[in-house]
Amino acid sequence: MGAHVARELLDSGHEVVALDDLSGGFADNVDPRARLVEGSIVDHELVDALFAGEGFDHVFHLAAYAAEGLSHFIKRFNYTNNVIGSVNLINAAVNHSVDCFVFTSSIAVYGSSQMPAREDMRPEPEDSYGIAKLAVERELEISHRMWGLDYAIFRPHNVYGELQNIGDRYRNVVGIFINEVLRGEPLSIFGDGEQTRAFSYVRDVVPAIARAPFTDGARGEVFNVGADVPCTINRLARVVREAMGAPDHPVVHHEPRSEVVHAFADHSKPRRVFGEQPQTGLEDGVARMVGWAREHGARDAREFTGIEVTERLPRSWLGEAAARRD
Repeated sequence: MGAHVARELLDSGHEVVALDDLSGGFADNVDPRARLVEGSIVDHELVDALFAGEGFDHVFHLAAYAAEGLSHFIKRFNYTNNVIGSVNLINAAVNHSVDCFVFTSSIAVYGSSQMPAREDMRPEPEDSYGIAKLAVERELEISHRMWGLDYAIFRPHNVYGELQNIGDRYRNVVGIFINEVLRGEPLSIFGDGEQTRAFSYVRDVVPAIARAPFTDGARGEVFNVGADVPCTINRLARVVREAMGAPDHPVVHHEPRSEVVHAFADHSKPRRVFGEQPQTGLEDGVARMVGWAREHGARDAREFTGIEVTERLPRSWLGEAAARRD
């Protein structure tokens, strides 16, 4: 999403500096009109120096390690990157009088509340990732009351599309499925595959995020953004296999993991503020992503090497050596 938001801003005539540690993305995703600074938001000295030198007017904070299911098992990593890194940006934004801070939270803050999720519902996150995102939302509210830092918060859900890292085996199921077909591996589904998500094409999501500081009624508000229509993981697998020209590609069902079963959202509020938003159908969006992925080829599905808790870790996420010992 960050690369797409940067392009949206550049197309609107803004100057953009992109800070990215490239742990989940690639330098060639960054539009050449932007200036890329390679580094982490966890590095507060780098963040402070960058804000002091650049004099930013607006901050668009999309950096996160967004693996909801895995976050149970990497709590220290999750909170360091998703909370402490965010606090570093908020501190710098306050100290350097940023006009507006735009934060991408997540539908994960709702947990298994009544669906479709609405912004006025009480958040009840059920994983460490959702807890981290909600904590940052609260920090922005406090920072506005304390120092007047304006903000807008977006809760996107299950975003997919071009430029996504299809080699991450723990998040972004559309990319995982595409990569598994490209690598000749069976599609991996946790549980029976009847859990539902509203998969959101990235170019439908980013316009509202990019426009937030410049849109009346957006500041100080929280918005769900994404697709309206949920579908099962089983249906998604069929759509990806059809788009890849491999309708009979094998599927393997692994043991269920601890996750919200149904997750989709109401988007009435962003429509009132930003107007009608594009809604690309799942088949069309997946076809576009598949076309891009075929041009770039498969990526290695690397294991996360910093697992902190192994108890109840899904067997399919265990390293090969650990799986053999088990």
